[in-house]
Amino acid sequence: MNQTKHVLQQQDGAILLLTINRPEKKNALTLDMYQALIDGLTLAEQDDTIRVVLLSGHADCFTSGNDIQDFMAAASQPDKAALPLKFLQTISTFSKPVIAVVAGDAVGIGTSMLLHCDLVFCKHDARFQLPFARLGLVPEGGTSLLLPQQLGHRLAFELLVMGNRIDGVRAAELGLVNSASDDPLGDAKKAAQQLSSMPPQAVKLSKKMMKSHQQALLQTVLLDEVAQFKERLSSAEAKEAFTAFLEKRPPVFN
Repeated sequence: MNQTKHVLQQQDGAILLLTINRPEKKNALTLDMYQALIDGLTLAEQDDTIRVVLLSGHADCFTSGNDIQDFMAAASQPDKAALPLKFLQTISTFSKPVIAVVAGDAVGIGTSMLLHCDLVFCKHDARFQLPFARLGLVPEGGTSLLLPQQLGHRLAFELLVMGNRIDGVRAAELGLVNSASDDPLGDAKKAAQQLSSMPPQAVKLSKKMMKSHQQALLQTVLLDEVAQFKERLSSAEAKEAFTAFLEKRPPVFN
């Protein structure tokens, strides 16, 4: 099967495993990696022998978020810069079950994309964080819609605006993940085997019914978030936040 160095594809029966494989950079996502994830999901959508996608990160990390240097380098290439949005549109409209396995860090988009997965299993010490406002930015990935719906305003505010980090146990308590255990990959594979043995059309139709009522709204929100996110990237607050991060000092917001 086609694969890139940093996103591996492996089919195991009716299950397609997509593995984010850049451990030397804490699985930070480049634009080429987004394209590889899109390609994997597109393949799974079109291949009737694939009934479930299992998404994980190599080693003890899911993904630390976007590779900032890669994004800055591609700023003058609109087609490439649009790939994160295309990935979110692809995973949010994907018709078959998607199961995520989280170990270590799931930062920014690493947590955002989980809201579009059907089942999520994590390690007890997994770390989830959405530090958008801390960086002078705004929520993305559909989080401004889906997280308040799932958690209510106050808990969503804690995660999305304050950007507080939570571990796998807390994520399970909140319902962000199905369970936290020592063997999330084993839990995920067990669920994937169960789903892959069920009537595929009934599974797909059930998922569609659950998501169809707000699918149009979600796609609108994804576009609106991207527009506001782009504006914030050039703001003085964001510039100070990123400069302070690179200089390893506390940011100062006047």
